[in-house]
Amino acid sequence: QVQLVESGGGLVQAGGSLRLSCAASGLTFSNYAMGWFRQAPGKEREFVAAITGSSSIFQYGDSVKGRFTISRHNAKNTVYLEMNSLKPEDTAIYYCAADLNIVPVTRPSDYDYWGQGTQVTVSS
Repeated sequence: QVQLVESGGGLVQAGGSLRLSCAASGLTFSNYAMGWFRQAPGKEREFVAAITGSSSIFQYGDSVKGRFTISRHNAKNTVYLEMNSLKPEDTAIYYCAADLNIVPVTRPSDYDYWGQGTQVTVSS
């Protein structure tokens, strides 16, 4: 049974930083591209970042480029999202997802497994 469990969300002031983690179990972690998505109230799920199993290829959404960094530690079955220079518009529930693919993809429908999400709130 595949499980993805996010952690690290919380309340932060604008300009601050947070580091999200997603611990995976029940799958051969290094075979999966991992992605982060977010969803704000009343909005569609938005692609944030993705990384291949070997950490050789990265993709970022336009709204987070230069501020967010995705990374992974395959020995710990964990993917991270370092978020800097946070803005109020970054407020959302953040989800990690796993895709059995050798390239990172940006569409939610391409991902096989999802976590339950962690809330990030950025105050102005």
